[in-house]
Amino acid sequence: MKKVLLLLLVLFILAQFFRPACNAGAALAATDITHVVPVPDSIMAILRKSCYDCHSNHTDYPWYNNISPVSWWLANHVKSGKRALNFTEFSTYTYRRKAHRLDDIAETVEKHEMPLSSYLWIHTDAELNDAQRQALISWSKAASQRVMQDSLSEKGNK
Repeated sequence: MKKVLLLLLVLFILAQFFRPACNAGAALAATDITHVVPVPDSIMAILRKSCYDCHSNHTDYPWYNNISPVSWWLANHVKSGKRALNFTEFSTYTYRRKAHRLDDIAETVEKHEMPLSSYLWIHTDAELNDAQRQALISWSKAASQRVMQDSLSEKGNK
């Protein structure tokens, strides 16, 4: 039993030398969502507090990200979140994908699926109250409609 525990301790220590890359880019860039649809300051504050850590090119990491294998779990979580929706790269999406992602925001927020409960364990300030939830839903639905109108306008101009 002592040998197993010693082996686990050695593996844990060795794991500290192998860390994933941090998501340390700029959250706002020339390709971010603010260049596609209007994002009021109140909505941007909600997005930054409750969404951007996993859905942008910049994550404010908690202290426990310095401990492997937790750092690997967080890196995978952020990578998965960015794959689903990346506010920093939003303008690079097709019109259809933009509208779909905005509709997804409304749907997942309405169903209380976002922010994830596992994220809220530590980031209690990221939890949305009813007013924030409704504001985000209304904004994302309106933004989706605007994106679709822009798509139709562009097609009409061709």
